[in-house]
Amino acid sequence: VNSRGYDLKVAYVAGDNLLEEVRDSLAKTGTLPAHLDSNNPEIQTQAHTDDLLDIQGKPIVSANVYLGARAIVKGLEAGADIMIYYDALAGALIAGHLIECSAYVTGSNFSGFTEYDTDIFVDLVFGIVEVDAGGTCVVTKHEGTKGLVNVDVVKCQFLYELQGDVYLNSDVKAYTQNVLIEAAGKDRVRVSGITGGPPPPTTKLAIFYRGGYESQLLINATGYGTDKKWELFEKQIRFGLAKSGHADKFQFLEFQVLGTPAANPSSQFKSTTYCRVFAQAGNAETVMALPLTMGEFAMQHFSGFHLSLDRRTAIPRPYLAFYPALYQQKSLKETVNILSPSSPSSKGTGEKTIAVASSLPAGHPPAFEPLEPRKNYNTVSPVDLSTMGPTTRMRLGDIALARSGDKGANINFGVFVRSAGQWDWFRSFMTRERMRELLGEDDDGYFIERVEFPHLLAVHFVIYGILGRGVSSSTKLDCLGKGFADYVRDKVVEVPVSVLEGVKL
Repeated sequence: VNSRGYDLKVAYVAGDNLLEEVRDSLAKTGTLPAHLDSNNPEIQTQAHTDDLLDIQGKPIVSANVYLGARAIVKGLEAGADIMIYYDALAGALIAGHLIECSAYVTGSNFSGFTEYDTDIFVDLVFGIVEVDAGGTCVVTKHEGTKGLVNVDVVKCQFLYELQGDVYLNSDVKAYTQNVLIEAAGKDRVRVSGITGGPPPPTTKLAIFYRGGYESQLLINATGYGTDKKWELFEKQIRFGLAKSGHADKFQFLEFQVLGTPAANPSSQFKSTTYCRVFAQAGNAETVMALPLTMGEFAMQHFSGFHLSLDRRTAIPRPYLAFYPALYQQKSLKETVNILSPSSPSSKGTGEKTIAVASSLPAGHPPAFEPLEPRKNYNTVSPVDLSTMGPTTRMRLGDIALARSGDKGANINFGVFVRSAGQWDWFRSFMTRERMRELLGEDDDGYFIERVEFPHLLAVHFVIYGILGRGVSSSTKLDCLGKGFADYVRDKVVEVPVSVLEGVKL
C-alpha cells in the first residue's frame, strides 16, 4: 500500500492462533480438549487419534480456532452498532460455501461433465454470487467465459463438505433442509430457503501435531496370476520386517492393490496393476526398514515385478496429524487491528514504517443456542420397493449425480436424482443400510449419518472415521474423499423400469 502511494486503511484480524494456550493446557492437565465429534457417543475415533498426548514425542505445531465475521465487521464499521439478522447471515454463509472452492461452482469436480463437450471445462473461471439483503443469492459467472453454471452444478457444490442439514459457523447456524436451487437464466442459478439461528457456544479448533514419519512405494505387476503375485510380495516383506524386529513398530503398514488387469489386454499398460505400500511410524528408522527390506528381497520377486526407477517417496518424511477440537466461543480473544503508516523510517530510506493505530475487540456473538445431536434418519413413509414393478440393473451414476469430500476424519457424500418421479424410489432405496452395502469391502463398521434435502431430490451421508485421522495423515490414496462419490456411482443397482422414463442410458 505504501509503496504504491495508496491512501487506504488496512486492518488485520487476530485471535485465531491458540498454539501456546493449547500447548500450556495440555502440559498442565494432560487431557485433550473435547473432540469435534464427541457430542455423538456412537462415533468411535480412529487409531492414534489421541497421540498428541505425547507432548514430547508428538509436539503440536499449530492450533487455530475458526472465527466468524465479527472482527471484519468491527473493522469496516469502526465500532458502529451492528444489527444481526440470522436468516440473512445464514444465507450469506451458504453463498460463501458455494464459491469458496475455486471453480467448483462453474464446472470443476462436476460428476455430470460427461454429458457435455469437454472443451467447455478447459480454463474455468471462478463463480460469482449476488447476495441480496435477505440472504438469497444468485450464482453466476462472467459472460463469455468457459464452464457452466446450472442447477446440477450448483446442487453438487452445495452438497460438498456438508455436516448434515445444519451448517455450523462461529457467527450463525444455517438451517439448510428447505434449500431451493432453481434456474434463473443462462448461467444463473438462484439459491433460497436458508434460515438461520444463533451459533453454538463452541467453535472448531484445528490442532496439528507431529505425528511421526511416513513413506510409500509403488510396485507394478502385469496380468497373469496378479492376485498370487501380490500375496507373495506382501508375505516376503512382512517376513523380512519381522526378521529385523520392525514388524510390530509401525503405526500403519498397508499393501493397497489398485486396479484389475483387463481381460485379453490390447497393451501392457492395460494389463498392469500396482500395489501402493504405505507406512507410518513414530520414528524414521522403522519407516526406513521398509525400503531396506524390499532391497533385501529385490531378487526374490514374483514373475514380472517392475517399478519406477525414481524411489524418492520411499524415503521417510515427517507428517502432521490432525485433531479437531471444540473451543468455547466466550474464551475467544479476537481483535481487529487497524494499521496506520507512521513517520518515515529513521534509517533514512524514506519508507514509512507500519504501526497499529487502534485495536478493537471483536466481541462475541450476542446469543448462543446449544448444539443438538445432528439429525440422522432413514426416509419417512418409505415406498415398498417390491411394488414398483420390474427392475433393470444399471450403474447408480446413470441415474444420479453426486459429490463427496473430506470433513476431517469423515467423508461426506451427497447424491441426487434429477426427476421428481424418481424421488420416492430414490429416498426409499438410499437408506443407511444401503450405503453400508455400497461401501463394499471399504466398510469397517463406520458410523453412518443420513439426512434428506427433499427440494433437491437429494440424500446426504456422512461416513465417520473412514479417513483415519484426516487428510494430512490418512492412509487412503483418496485422502480428500473426492473420488468416493464416483466410486459409489459406479456401483450396479436394481432400478425400477417405471422411473426411467426420459433417462438417457
